[in-house]
Amino acid sequence: MALSCAVRLPCRHLHPSSTLLSSPPGRARSLLTESSAAKRKKKAAREGCSLPGSSWEERLADVVTPLWRLSYQEQLQVKYESQQKILQMLASRLEELGIDAQKPGGLCCPLQPVVPSSVISGYRNKSTFSVNRGPDGNPKTVGLYVGTGRARNIVCVKANHLKNIPPKHKQVAQCYEEFISRSPLDPCILFHEGGHWRELVVRTTSLGHTMAVITFHPQELGQEALTTQKALLKEFFTCGPGTVCALTSLYFQESTMTRCCHEQSPFQLLHGEPYIFEEVLGLKFRISPDAFFQVNTNGAEVLYQAIGELSQAGGDTILLDICCGTGTIGLSLAHQVSKIIGIEVVEKAIEDARWNATFNEISNCEFHSGKAEAVLPQLLSSWEDARPIVAVVNPSRAGLHYRVIRAIRNCKSIRRLLYISCKPEGEAMRNFLELCCPPDPGKKLSREPFVPTLAIPFDMFPHTAHCELVLLFTR
Repeated sequence: MALSCAVRLPCRHLHPSSTLLSSPPGRARSLLTESSAAKRKKKAAREGCSLPGSSWEERLADVVTPLWRLSYQEQLQVKYESQQKILQMLASRLEELGIDAQKPGGLCCPLQPVVPSSVISGYRNKSTFSVNRGPDGNPKTVGLYVGTGRARNIVCVKANHLKNIPPKHKQVAQCYEEFISRSPLDPCILFHEGGHWRELVVRTTSLGHTMAVITFHPQELGQEALTTQKALLKEFFTCGPGTVCALTSLYFQESTMTRCCHEQSPFQLLHGEPYIFEEVLGLKFRISPDAFFQVNTNGAEVLYQAIGELSQAGGDTILLDICCGTGTIGLSLAHQVSKIIGIEVVEKAIEDARWNATFNEISNCEFHSGKAEAVLPQLLSSWEDARPIVAVVNPSRAGLHYRVIRAIRNCKSIRRLLYISCKPEGEAMRNFLELCCPPDPGKKLSREPFVPTLAIPFDMFPHTAHCELVLLFTR
């Protein structure tokens, strides 16, 4: 399969540069002679800043969804140009290592057009809301932040006008604000200043399920007081005004940390089912409160189909799914490979992955719980299986630990690697260089380096500046 034809893009997609070519002459002239107001709008969107006179809602939108003022075709153009710059940066960094990586346009490899999202608004299946002082001074406002802690100008603005958040999430946030406004307990804005009510996470699925997870700082409250608050919260969402949310699951987490997992502070189910469920590519997936799941479900289906094609995996191939979450990528490709091996640090997500495999009657898989830097080297250090391995990695923005990169580099059976990143210009760039640098005995990189072969951006986050970049490495 030729690389240029590796992924069949939707026919509705246009190359970002084709807008003028495919437009009527009048439309082309209007684009070329756009007004100064339109130019200011585009400049503000590209730089993520607000226009003069913007309302608080518009300022929040400019922070969270900086491209919202642009048409969707213009958004794709902005994202395509940003991916070009990232690949040019990688080519330049590789040149510094003595690797001839310059391709046409100064890129390190061919870049396909941005694959658009089929859902443009309200596509998020997970939203996180904070509690803080609003523009009107209300300290129990539930929304998202404008400003920074360093500048001490944080304002919490309701998310009602954000295009990427669905109405159901906004409804749950509004109900949570109503509940804490009635509570005699203060919000926890700064840990050392006391207070209790903190974040709200809302997760929804295409099957109509809704999960709410409320984080609470216990401070000095005893168990009896905590039990009372949990009972009041449950009553509000099951018998009171919160019933309009029709929650499938209501969770409560007591936490004295900014972020913590289930093992550090267990999620307590106050009402409903312990899990919500989603369908992707004909498979059913179970989702726990803190399990990773792609935030754009429709976009995820397109992404996983493309990964299946790019992997060129056959019946004798082993798919190594690193940072596998609930197993969605591996399980969606299980039918075309010999075996799936998944690794994930969140233990509950691995429990979900194993359940998902069993429920969908997929038996050619195994899932390992633990840090990839601890699990993967042990799996691959004595690897003698003759079957080829295709590795798929989908790490957080922190990227992969160096020991993971080293294990991948030193396993000769891995000839193809698909790196999925929502922030390739960040820590992922370090990983790219480690994968492609010349062998280095000092760093224990003994096998031949990988070469960036093809890049495909997927717009999983319309109205924001982010893309999900899939970078194919081969050797």
